Amino acid sequence: MRELEYPFDGEYILKKAKSIKKALLADGSARLKKKIAVLGGSTTHDIIRILELFLLHYGIEPEFYESEYARYWQDAMFENEELQKFAPDMIYIHTSNRNISRYPAMSDTEASVDELLEETYRHFEMMWERLREVYGCPVIQNNFEYPFYRLMGNKEAYDIHGRICFINRLNERFYRYAASHDNFYINDINYLAADYGLERWAAPFYWHMYKYALCLPAIPTLSFSVANIIKSVYGKNKKALVLDLDNTLWGGVVGDDGVENLEIGQETSMGQVYTEFQEYIKRQKDIGIMLNVCSKNEEENAIAGLNHPDGVLHPDDFVLIKANWDPKSKNVAEIASELNIMQDSLVFVDDNPAEREIIRTHLPGVAVPELTSPEQYIRTIDHAGFFEVTSLSEDDKSRSDMYKANLQRQKQQESFADYGDYLKSLDMKGIIRSFEPLYMARIAQLTNKSNQFNLTTRRYTQAEIEQIAADEGYITLYGKLEDKFGDNGVVSVVIARKDGQTAHVELWLMSCRVLKRDMEYAMMDALVRQCQKAGITKIKGYYYPTAKNKMVENFYGLQGFTKEKQDENGDTVWYYEIGQLYENKNKVIRVEE
Repeated sequence: MRELEYPFDGEYILKKAKSIKKALLADGSARLKKKIAVLGGSTTHDIIRILELFLLHYGIEPEFYESEYARYWQDAMFENEELQKFAPDMIYIHTSNRNISRYPAMSDTEASVDELLEETYRHFEMMWERLREVYGCPVIQNNFEYPFYRLMGNKEAYDIHGRICFINRLNERFYRYAASHDNFYINDINYLAADYGLERWAAPFYWHMYKYALCLPAIPTLSFSVANIIKSVYGKNKKALVLDLDNTLWGGVVGDDGVENLEIGQETSMGQVYTEFQEYIKRQKDIGIMLNVCSKNEEENAIAGLNHPDGVLHPDDFVLIKANWDPKSKNVAEIASELNIMQDSLVFVDDNPAEREIIRTHLPGVAVPELTSPEQYIRTIDHAGFFEVTSLSEDDKSRSDMYKANLQRQKQQESFADYGDYLKSLDMKGIIRSFEPLYMARIAQLTNKSNQFNLTTRRYTQAEIEQIAADEGYITLYGKLEDKFGDNGVVSVVIARKDGQTAHVELWLMSCRVLKRDMEYAMMDALVRQCQKAGITKIKGYYYPTAKNKMVENFYGLQGFTKEKQDENGDTVWYYEIGQLYENKNKVIRVEE
């Protein structure tokens, strides 16, 4: 919905919230249901109302628990039957500098200021630990924004008695806690307030009149930020950029102006703008975003432009380059297909409003930011929250290389008449083991990101994965796969719950980048062996159809399972009787267990 895409009109969203919600719910989309507890240090009603809109837009249907005014501490620290019964999947703590009960006095010694800092920090740390112990779910915590005045002027920033100095030190303690604790995230309202304009954000009228810690028009900005964290935790981020070239990555038209006349580099002010934009785009690779080109150009001209001596981005920075005169909608669809990802994982960036509208019309799942002047390109993409990072694995950092290697595999496949011979030529080696601490974050990430090859589409937080791994009532397996073209990292996950002599497969997923390489057979072999060790004689598998996982509707049948039943929704139950003489299905992957 365009109204909820950055840059949005916050006042319009506040005014039209009811009609926007109605339109969102009427679109018939299947959404992930999540329970979110909002514990507030100030008024939170409108924050929740707008947060719901952004989450619905992201494919998450929230149910909310809202603490009474300024009761965040009590709700967290004391017995709370209502909150415990609610059983939140996520907790958001909305506090602000208004909730700092005491600041340093000018008469305080350095030691007493340090003591006050520790006391204030412990107030929050005790709460986080209590929430972790009782609810075991991810927690989002605001940091502290600066006050709207400075008693000592600039000295507030570095004098230990200054409020800004105190807030900086307190925020730093929050950041250290976040860096050392999984499933804990900071909502950076200090940045949001600065970006919005502190004077407007902190207008005291709204506090004294309504007990809001920020001005009402800024509420959509705050809610949008929280929604981006939540959608990232639940695997709703975008995965790839599709970039135009002319007047997008450089100034000018390479086919008309020639490479030598493109605006890029330090010689002109506009050249510097495009250089900075390229630098920003290139850094996206570091957080696992795949870069691709879609340009109406002769391919040789496009490549020549990307090889500009002053350019930052070069051909080898991109996974796919589509430079031709075909409709961009066709090329963008092909990019999604060749990468083997859904179209709604793509962000299309083009300076031409006509091309943007064509993509919106023909490929409605693709995100299309509304670009204005080149000076605003970075801000528009950055503030849109497409790639909000809540976890960053080594697999993420090398994602572009992994997908490039996949394209090499596809090329090699074309040279083989027999598919089995092709698989053998890859010289594949797999590691399949029970869940290990090193890979918990990646396993949780996969459960939230994998949609196509995911039989039940159940989602797990890292905390839940860790609980399952420690529970002897479960069989857990992760699978890694590498071949002569590179290491694919952790690509498959199985969770099976033991019930007497039966194992119920609650999750079976695999990254689509290793499809049709027999990894599913290797995982089946490993699952059977684990079942045999546990005295289990039957495996029951479940398939719950979604709009995205139709490709695996007969997965269990291909593994030799028998269909037990199917309901009116298409949900199916399968079973497999484990015989004494089980023969391995995987013939091409050397597996280390």
